[in-house]
Amino acid sequence: MSKRDVVHIEIPAASPQAAGTFYEKLFGWKMQHVPEFDYTMWADDGGGGGGFNKVSDENPVGQVLVYIASDDIDADLKNVEKLGGTVVRAKTEIPGTGWFGLFKDPTGNTLAIYTSANPDFNK
Repeated sequence: MSKRDVVHIEIPAASPQAAGTFYEKLFGWKMQHVPEFDYTMWADDGGGGGGFNKVSDENPVGQVLVYIASDDIDADLKNVEKLGGTVVRAKTEIPGTGWFGLFKDPTGNTLAIYTSANPDFNK
């Protein structure tokens, strides 16, 4: 079973590259822009990281998305519903990277669960 660690945090941005520059100067985070997705990944010195995604209906301003490790996304999403939450997006592949699913907890907060394509990632 995974450690259920927080593995990624996404922050919506009007401009992912500009957000990367802002946070790099503010906190010293390392940035890597991925132009084909208009997405900027960030990493802090403590092993944490995430990305800046373009603001959209799916990624509105103020909705910071936390990804939590999962060994079985389908089972976790079924459990979300049993516990009173709502599935927002079923298990979806991120090509060459892994899989994720989105859900709302009973309060209405949106969170994500993630399984890496790298079998050692969640251990």
